Amino acid sequence: MTTRSPLASAGALPGSAVRSGLLRLVRGRADTAAWERPAFLGLLLATGVLYVVDLAVNGWANAFYSAAVQAGSQSWEAFFYGSSDAANAITVDKPPAFLWVIGVSVRLFGLNSWSILVPEALMGVASVAILYRIVRRRFSAGAALTAGAVLATTPVATLMFRYDNPDALLVLLTVGAIALTLRGVESGRMRWVVWAGALVGLGFLTKQLQAFLVLPPLVGVYLVASQRPLLRRIGHLLAAAVAVVVSAGWWVAIVELVPASSRPYVGGSQTNSFLELTFGYNGLGRVTGDETGSVVPGGTTGAGSWGATGLTRLFGSEFATQITWLLPTALVLLVVALVAVGVRRRTDPRLATILVFGGSLLVTGLVFSFMGGIFHPYYTVALAPYIGGLVGIGAGLLRQRRTVLAWRIVAAAVVGLSGAWAFVLLSEASSWQPWIRWVVLAATLVGAVLVLLPPGPRLLSGVTVAAVLVAALLGPAAFSVQTTTVAHTGALPSAGPQVSGAGQGGPGGAVGQGRPGGAGSPGGPGGQANGGTAGQAGSSGDQGGPTDGGTSAEGRQAPTGTGGATGGAGGPTGGRGGASLNGGSTDVPDEVVAALSDDADTFTWAAATVGSNSAATYQLATGDPVMAIGGYNGTDPAPTLARFEALVAAGEVHWFIAGSGDGGGSSSGSDAAEQITSWVTSHFAATTVDGVTLYDLTSAS
Repeated sequence: MTTRSPLASAGALPGSAVRSGLLRLVRGRADTAAWERPAFLGLLLATGVLYVVDLAVNGWANAFYSAAVQAGSQSWEAFFYGSSDAANAITVDKPPAFLWVIGVSVRLFGLNSWSILVPEALMGVASVAILYRIVRRRFSAGAALTAGAVLATTPVATLMFRYDNPDALLVLLTVGAIALTLRGVESGRMRWVVWAGALVGLGFLTKQLQAFLVLPPLVGVYLVASQRPLLRRIGHLLAAAVAVVVSAGWWVAIVELVPASSRPYVGGSQTNSFLELTFGYNGLGRVTGDETGSVVPGGTTGAGSWGATGLTRLFGSEFATQITWLLPTALVLLVVALVAVGVRRRTDPRLATILVFGGSLLVTGLVFSFMGGIFHPYYTVALAPYIGGLVGIGAGLLRQRRTVLAWRIVAAAVVGLSGAWAFVLLSEASSWQPWIRWVVLAATLVGAVLVLLPPGPRLLSGVTVAAVLVAALLGPAAFSVQTTTVAHTGALPSAGPQVSGAGQGGPGGAVGQGRPGGAGSPGGPGGQANGGTAGQAGSSGDQGGPTDGGTSAEGRQAPTGTGGATGGAGGPTGGRGGASLNGGSTDVPDEVVAALSDDADTFTWAAATVGSNSAATYQLATGDPVMAIGGYNGTDPAPTLARFEALVAAGEVHWFIAGSGDGGGSSSGSDAAEQITSWVTSHFAATTVDGVTLYDLTSAS
């Protein structure tokens, strides 16, 4: 008999454990199908590839936030407050949680496009994974895979998970809060809902009151579905409310309690108050349209500056191709799921899952549909996980009931609805890959017919599933892939190819055609003024498009030189806004960089200019702090003329870069930026460097 030495046996154990661990990672639990875990890992891998491939094409993406990340990598104070510059003149107009995540990456790997954008992509992969787990806990693997695939291939999700806006983190935190709440419903343990509350609080520190849109569904589902006695449920929710307040309030308390002279100005507010920013410009003002210092005035008459409000708003051309590919299907499948599961047993975890997705979709969708203030199409990414969850659950329940003719008829109708709406949306981009819509139409017809048939051989079942997936997902997936192939920059990015009739908030201008300019020059930082894809028409009338003027939402030609690819209007008086209100190219001429960098270390700010996007352009190019006078829109009273005069007298600011636009036409807010511009132009001599007008603030005229 052959015996093994103790050493050999001991050495075999770790290898066996590793092999067992790897097998479990790939195969999953013993009671799962062999294909399930590989399919899940394949979904995550495909999502990661979609979100990361050619990521650097977006460059700085939203330079407004990239400059804040740069500032945070140079100053811990700027990191904490979310300042636009390392000298802490003013913050961005959002709380800084998402900047913290990106800022850690930049501190670890240096400042570059990848270190800024990869964390966003990872948030997308994590969101898909969590959504899969939520659905898989109570429904089939196929339902969970479908839910994850819908989220991953939604065009606006692909855009936002490749961009440095706060929405990516907000989606991740929201999906996480849903998962934790449902765990609390199932277990009855308070800790889960408390942690859910903590995530919602962090969501507030990401995008303020928008994070609270998920609270009514979470509270309602826990009250209805938890097995705990009513008073215990209420107690748990009160504890969760405390968690929301604590996780969100600690930072707010610090900002409000620290003397204004000892911290940066709160960007976006008129009184240097984060609470005002929360309940005004970024809060109730978004709902009513009454936003002091807004980019343009909103409206509550049903046809404000951000598109007509109403139940059909999201189905308008500027929003539809971003998010609504499966929105009608999700609404129908919400009803289907409620009927299939039944509503009599309130503690059914399946019902709780359906209700939380359905409630979140309805609450957020209705707010988006009727809000009269600033509303950009990319905001709709918040709806993507809810749509994905409902589509996955509903499709899975229909498949389980395919032996019943009535359910097969419903399934055929759902397939027809999905494919027909996808055909309509693809027709909006009729000049782009027209063959796709015909493939979708053919797959829709085939899929609708096949689902009507009784269950048959495995091959027929596979063909049916393939046809249905093509009908439902080929359209949004194609738009998502197209989104990854072109550069997106600026404040108003838009996913997918150009569609007909895009209005306010839709696709922007071409990328990288302009350069910074000053008085009498072509204007300020141009490039993609409205953040769309290359070659698309400008969407915001007074911000221009691919040329000096754009086309407004009403089809009027925008004033020449007020934004867009070749920049904004020059002129010595500048105006409220920066060089390009909605962001643009960061291609600053070498001569300008050299001038701004000269002796920059001896000044607190290398330069000052009106508007955060203009300041971000120069700051990213030079690596030195550039003061954003007036904040994002140039409408904040920061600094005042008296304060700026004192800073100049103290030798803290070297250059003033001439303004180049009117800030997008804001009709409210402070005129401090105009006063400062007028004072500079009347007291200091102008010099032109490669088309950019500069004023040396150390040498009065």
